[in-house]
Amino acid sequence: MTTENELKPHVTLDTIVSLCKRRGIIFPGSEIYEGLQGTYDYGPIGAELKKNVKNLWWKSMIYDRDDVEGIDCAILMNPKVWKASGHVDTFSDPLADSMGPSRKRYRADHVEPIECTAFEVIDVTDEGSEKRIEGAKIWAPSKKKAKEFYQTWWEKHLGLAGRRVKLEEVAGSTRVGRFSPDDGGELGEPRAFNLMLSTHCGPVADSAAKVYLRPETAQGMFVNYSNVQTSMRRKLPFGIAQMGRSFRNEITPKNFIFRTREFEQMEMEFFCKPGHLCKEGELTDDQWHEHWVEYRTNFYVKYGIRRDHLRFHYQTKEELAHYSKACCDIEFLFPLGWQELEGIANRTDYDLRMHMEHSGKDLKYFDQELNTHYVPYVIEPAAGVDRAVLAFLTDAYLEEQVKEDKRVVLKLHPELAPIKAAVFPLLKNRPELVEMARNLCREMKQSFYTVYDDTAAIGKLYRRQDEIGTPFCVTVDVDSLDDQAVTVRDRDSMQQVRIGIDKVRDYIAGELRGKS
Repeated sequence: MTTENELKPHVTLDTIVSLCKRRGIIFPGSEIYEGLQGTYDYGPIGAELKKNVKNLWWKSMIYDRDDVEGIDCAILMNPKVWKASGHVDTFSDPLADSMGPSRKRYRADHVEPIECTAFEVIDVTDEGSEKRIEGAKIWAPSKKKAKEFYQTWWEKHLGLAGRRVKLEEVAGSTRVGRFSPDDGGELGEPRAFNLMLSTHCGPVADSAAKVYLRPETAQGMFVNYSNVQTSMRRKLPFGIAQMGRSFRNEITPKNFIFRTREFEQMEMEFFCKPGHLCKEGELTDDQWHEHWVEYRTNFYVKYGIRRDHLRFHYQTKEELAHYSKACCDIEFLFPLGWQELEGIANRTDYDLRMHMEHSGKDLKYFDQELNTHYVPYVIEPAAGVDRAVLAFLTDAYLEEQVKEDKRVVLKLHPELAPIKAAVFPLLKNRPELVEMARNLCREMKQSFYTVYDDTAAIGKLYRRQDEIGTPFCVTVDVDSLDDQAVTVRDRDSMQQVRIGIDKVRDYIAGELRGKS
């Protein structure tokens, strides 16, 4: 696992965003109404890709193992759940407002202190007169930057459009502090900003009816721990997994789908015996933690993430949440640099103990071998669907020169590919070719997602499918009417083979299995 700092992203975020918009993968949310910051809509291709990511995670976590059960919990929960979990009291970020005209809000800990000087705005429009504008103090590292802030924000805010002004440095004002990087305003005092989004249940929108949109899926698994353990007759160790939407009122959602206000999670809570109670040969909670770090890493590598684009960050004691014994962040080389892709935490027995304390219900596990009750420890692999989608898109993206043209191709793993095969008639003005192609498409669709397209020349059709990662393209040509065969093109090698039309579905199905 490489940790070399010199490794650089091979594609920019703007390139990925452009591809997603152009090819129906991801669109800005509410775009025709100027959007809503931090929201995105998955288009036809993106919806398939996202579904495939979730299906493969579910298969890996539940179908490929015999120690994990899947559930699907409600988004709305009793508010006491979030009080017990600590979200009501502690799930907040330090928020600071710019005192400048933009009034933008920032995470105070995300704005680095820099040395700035204050500049006053002086109106010199009238000959022989200088009028200092009260309350106009622009903080900037240079006069040039102060002029940019003035032209962008302050001129209109102060009603000085068309007036001649000069910016004058305030003597002795230079100091290190936190200032708005957008308008040069001083930042106000930070205050706690709870990240949970709230709504109301019932006919009256008062405080008694207040509920929260869940900020994570984990608590649904904790409150159902006893239900699952009893109904499924599970003994430790075992896990509970679920996927679903979560909501966080992020102050500054940014970087495309990397950080949004509405997102989907894939989380699992693995309940195990505390290490000090384990006998020889049993995996301790520390060993289970390492097991899940390796297991989840292998998942990403299996489905196309380059191993040298992944690295581990084991959190220090200062970084750990107060309830965590250990936490490993699997980081990926996103277009914006190294960032967390998934976190695997040893949460000890904190969550179950808190819910026992607040609910009054006994959530202890009775260990028949030890003849004692105890609260299990929990290992939590927590991943975001959207970040996984972005990671797979990033590492699949490739630009290559083919003769005199540039070919853009998404070399997605076949099981991730939104469309498995596309069928084209060579000539759309030949009804018999169109009919043969459409019939073949319908037949193949019974086995895997296949699409029909005749809206461009064959070369352009190939490029379209390359850009969305379709592994195989099938062309029905004039010869197909006589020899009952079609041409199958491989996305990665661009090699073509001639296959009997009655064998093409089985051929592609076999190739897809082989590539998997």
